[in-house]
Amino acid sequence: MTAWYAVLDAPEAAKELEDQATADWLIIGAGFAGLAAARRLRQLDPSGRIVVLEASRVGLGPTGRNSGFMIDLPHNLQASDYGSAIDDDREQIQRNRAAIAFAGQAVADYGLSDEAFVPWGKVNAAASEAGDAHNRSYGAHLAALGEDSQWLDAADMRAMTGSDYYRSGLYTPGTVLIQPVLYARGLAEGLQRQAVQIYENSPVVALERAGNSWKVCTPRGQIQSPRVIMAVNGHANSFGLFKQRLIHIMLYASMSAPLDEAAQKALGGQDFWGITPSDPMGSSLRRVKGSGGHRLLMRNRFSYEPSLAVDEAKVQRLGLDHDLALERRFPMLAGLKMQYRWAGRLCLSWNSAPAFGEAEPGLFSAVCQNGLGSVQGTMAGMGAAELAAGQASEHARGLLAAPSPSLIPPEPLSWIGASAALRWKEWRAGPEL
Repeated sequence: MTAWYAVLDAPEAAKELEDQATADWLIIGAGFAGLAAARRLRQLDPSGRIVVLEASRVGLGPTGRNSGFMIDLPHNLQASDYGSAIDDDREQIQRNRAAIAFAGQAVADYGLSDEAFVPWGKVNAAASEAGDAHNRSYGAHLAALGEDSQWLDAADMRAMTGSDYYRSGLYTPGTVLIQPVLYARGLAEGLQRQAVQIYENSPVVALERAGNSWKVCTPRGQIQSPRVIMAVNGHANSFGLFKQRLIHIMLYASMSAPLDEAAQKALGGQDFWGITPSDPMGSSLRRVKGSGGHRLLMRNRFSYEPSLAVDEAKVQRLGLDHDLALERRFPMLAGLKMQYRWAGRLCLSWNSAPAFGEAEPGLFSAVCQNGLGSVQGTMAGMGAAELAAGQASEHARGLLAAPSPSLIPPEPLSWIGASAALRWKEWRAGPEL
């Protein structure tokens, strides 16, 4: 269980699929993409029967393992400064901002608390000369795009974080910081009030074509629907889709025990902020407040996991690096314990392309978010809903125009190559880690 889930009150008992039914629209997965697809479908079809199947509990899967950055600007994890071609990045910014606006309207419509969705922005933090150079390159790229950013020096970074560790930062205002479980639960509750049926603890164990419909089986029930939206990100491979085209990465995070008043005073700085690293392989860091008190979240370390699973021993072992990273940045908090550790899945493609579109007749894909699950998952869900309803927007057409995920080498070559590349990039990140 991740920290975001654990610090909230337990949800009501899950409603599981326990019978045979039909639906006009069926969505597999209640994460960022699935919930966005359900909301968009309800907008497009106010009276249709919409069903969502979730394998566990809303917010307990990959959505609840997200660090909570809904980023509006280019954030290509495979580029040293996050940037891509100017025209591609302009299109990406438009899609990201449309997704954030869609999420923000859902937050308002469903009455979510301020803690769930905070338009704070973010800071790309640099702890080294190389990181500083990455930030300057990224700042120049943003200027070429016509985007504003604010340069922060070491004193500015210390005033924000309380830490002397960082030499500079690049602030951009458009990112929203979310409590991902609070956000996902709020959307699910709002959708249920709009007669969207959400079944939890209902993993799909079979998916097959049945005439003009798709038949989906769970351990205790069955649904038939003419249109299915697959919103399971990397688990698309588990359904036989996009074989040898998806790269499965685990990214690790820890959240501290609550900061008491003495620790907050010793730390200083602002009481809420979010940092992404100047080097994509470095450490993301958040200071949060609200449910569970004041805490610090540290995220770094990557591993290639084609099985889509990782054992708890590895989570704990790599999590020890979070303790060291936190101590380097905040020596005044010596002895602060990490209360929660977890791993979250990223689904990438070799060419950073989404796996989006109609994979088979009536089966629509909203997967492969390339490391930006919160915002690109939201857009993919919106777009898949529009595509399924025959009302594709400009943004959905833009996703369709993207290339397909390229082939990756077979195992064990992928494991050898990906693991070596990750270790090299982490080593090169140096103090940013």
